[in-house]
Amino acid sequence: MIAKTAKRPSLAWVCAKPWRFFAFGMGSGVIYPGPGTWGTVWGWLIWLAALQFMPLIWVPFFLLGSFLLGIWLCQKTGDELGVSDHGGMNWDEAVAIWLVLWAMPFNTWWMQVFAFVSFRFFDVIKPTPIRWFDQRVGGGFGVMLDDIIAALYSLLVMYGVAYFL
Repeated sequence: MIAKTAKRPSLAWVCAKPWRFFAFGMGSGVIYPGPGTWGTVWGWLIWLAALQFMPLIWVPFFLLGSFLLGIWLCQKTGDELGVSDHGGMNWDEAVAIWLVLWAMPFNTWWMQVFAFVSFRFFDVIKPTPIRWFDQRVGGGFGVMLDDIIAALYSLLVMYGVAYFL
């Protein structure tokens, strides 16, 4: 199993290098308890402030670029920490919530809240195959992958609920 935490880096350490700053969600990853939840909040705020206004044709490219950037950010920061998937690295949560908010069945305030709650549920509980990937795929790719799978679970539930409403 991949270790999740080794030490809690300071905000000064996180802010000292740009890759750390972004891997730690612009500093939200140093907030405890629940740095992953704070990273999801940070991602949601970024979505509300800017990304929801991005032309729809650009969003898939932005998401793919953010995913690829996240692989590098989390790999480099994880290497420096000596931990493949440190709990404070939450760029992965931000990219995953951006995917959910973009692809959800309809955009209402309550659906966004449901997106947040359902994504956090699947990211924390890690049902199969999320847990399998989380335990076996290391490095920056592994950090990013399990959250994308949690996002897909969230979207499946959201579309199921939307179908029956």
